[in-house]
Amino acid sequence: MGILEVKNVNKRFGGLQALGDVNLSVAENTVHAIIGPNGAGKSTLLNVLVGKLIPDTGSVSFEGQSVLGRKPYEINQMGISRVFQTPEIFSDLTVLENMMIPIFAKRDGAFRMHAIEAVGSEKSVIEQAEHMLESLNLADARHDHAAAMSRGNKRRLEIGMCLAQEPRLLLLDEPTAGMARADTNNTIDLLKQIKDERDITIAIIEHDMHVVFSLAERITVLAQGSPLVEDTPENIKGHPKVREAYLGESA
Repeated sequence: MGILEVKNVNKRFGGLQALGDVNLSVAENTVHAIIGPNGAGKSTLLNVLVGKLIPDTGSVSFEGQSVLGRKPYEINQMGISRVFQTPEIFSDLTVLENMMIPIFAKRDGAFRMHAIEAVGSEKSVIEQAEHMLESLNLADARHDHAAAMSRGNKRRLEIGMCLAQEPRLLLLDEPTAGMARADTNNTIDLLKQIKDERDITIAIIEHDMHVVFSLAERITVLAQGSPLVEDTPENIKGHPKVREAYLGESA
């Protein structure tokens, strides 16, 4: 049994079958990529995984506990953190203040907005935040406003904020979307570093095959809302069903 288990999940929006009998098992301490052409159901599946959408049928469990119907802070407390397509940071705060918030909130038991008001003077929180920024190569920018950062550094900061919550599962929704190739490669290197240094499982939804094949140990390919193929990256490359799904023609 994997750390994340999806069983017989179906989701319809009116007459549209967004997900059909999806089964997925993500093994602990691996990087598992979920890919597929546009409209394959990737975003819908991710929203089910984090409890944002309730499937019509089926179950989703993390470490044996259902995630369905839970509030976002409850998902965080379970040990799941999510990185969105557009970096979600507090643009009116400094880089250091952004990093302090999840550290303070983790100690306080939940990610609540009042943690923002509490950020400021606690030495232990400041020290932890500065240590995290050092590991992200963002220490020199700690007093800069987050709004002034490049997209690549905003992503780096957001990933760091997720890690500050000490998750056991990190979900990434197209983390390199809109990035220049240099920022994409830096993000790949960061995720490799995280995987090497932490006891963590990573599930990534990504359209950039350079990112997928650089990181993934296992790949699930979705097509029209259902799993098409699940295999190693080596076997996915050139797979006739995958080529047909992406190119619209048989190999």
